[in-house]
Amino acid sequence: MSEDTPDSLIPYDEIVQEALRAVVGRVLGSVERGGGMLPGNHHFYITFKTGAPGVNIPQHLKERFPDEMTIVMQNKFWDLAVDEHEFTVGLSFNQIPAKLVIPFAAITAFVDPAVDFGLQFQAAVTDIEPAAHEDAENDTPDADGKPDAAAPDDGSNVVTVDFGRKK
Repeated sequence: MSEDTPDSLIPYDEIVQEALRAVVGRVLGSVERGGGMLPGNHHFYITFKTGAPGVNIPQHLKERFPDEMTIVMQNKFWDLAVDEHEFTVGLSFNQIPAKLVIPFAAITAFVDPAVDFGLQFQAAVTDIEPAAHEDAENDTPDADGKPDAAAPDDGSNVVTVDFGRKK
């Protein structure tokens, strides 16, 4: 787009972001309806803003991840519940069970490395780079006790939408 392009009176970027977040809700909803079991080798890395409105996580996780956190949904999760605006899931962190409530609006990335699929979303907090953080290291059954390596950062099958808002 050129500098002469007028500002849109239709919020296309927000509409597309909302539609893509609905994809995440639909995928998680299908897992919930399937009895909470992931099909085949599918597993998810979900990154979200810990300080976003509606996010509810234990205080020790909020202190450890004050800006952004990535969870792994693979084998050890329970009580997955999905509605139109958010999902709730039980995960274990250092052998301590925790219930997380995550609104879809707080999600900044969704990756399924089993099929090389990913979505990235604009941060809810405008133009602020996320602070560096450690991996959440929620418990997994891997031999080394750590999550599988993240999906390759080659951009394949990753949808990024950026309409380049004027500042």
